[in-house]
Amino acid sequence: MYSFRIRDYIADEDIFLLERHGLAGFDALWALELPTVDEPNVDRGGWSAVCRLDIDGHGFFLKRQCNHLTRSLSAPFGEPTLAREFRNILRCRARGLPIVEASFYAERRGRGGVRAVLMTRALDEWCDLATRLDDARVDRARRIQLLAACGALARRLHYAGLIHCCFYPRHIFVRETTDSGYETCLIDLEKLRALVFGWRDRVKDLEQFQRHTPILDAREERVWLSRYLDRAPDDPEVDVWIDRLRARRRDKETR
Repeated sequence: MYSFRIRDYIADEDIFLLERHGLAGFDALWALELPTVDEPNVDRGGWSAVCRLDIDGHGFFLKRQCNHLTRSLSAPFGEPTLAREFRNILRCRARGLPIVEASFYAERRGRGGVRAVLMTRALDEWCDLATRLDDARVDRARRIQLLAACGALARRLHYAGLIHCCFYPRHIFVRETTDSGYETCLIDLEKLRALVFGWRDRVKDLEQFQRHTPILDAREERVWLSRYLDRAPDDPEVDVWIDRLRARRRDKETR
């Protein structure tokens, strides 16, 4: 289903919008002159850049790259890193996980090298977790709700047989729901892979989250892990996982 050779993809929800503006093809999107949202990534023998694109009130992020390749057993001569990200978006979508939605993907190979375009819908009604937690208006009760929602997200991801490998607060987007809770959405899926090594893989994601989440105190840690484990905060299993996270942290610090 997720083979190395990917045909041009346009989401059904966006095809008419893109066609109406003459943007339903690789060449048209590649030729757009847009400012980048940050400095282009220049490595892997090529470059990769991200731009913001707004069409009739609809926001998108347009990622374009040339010779920005990754190699694997299935692609020994290299493929765009965007190809891997796009496949992972499809993989997560097939498993019902809350992830950023792809609107367009295509790649071209020629004398100019290997070029790729990936366009995703902007999460304009959402906020990344790092920004939300840094907001002074977010009180303790709301922080607990946010962290519990992230614990539930990690549980869904891992029980779908996947790990993110970059499970940082800036890659988790949140928004309030009508019942005063939070829903979550994952971005940056390039490094996502199958969960192979059981709890050791799971600890990798969880420790990354904990290490990059500001002021995760003991109570917040227990609530977050209890939601991940679907146990009560005082359940002994929570203590087992706290010990596992601390052991991984110590191991990383001594390397």
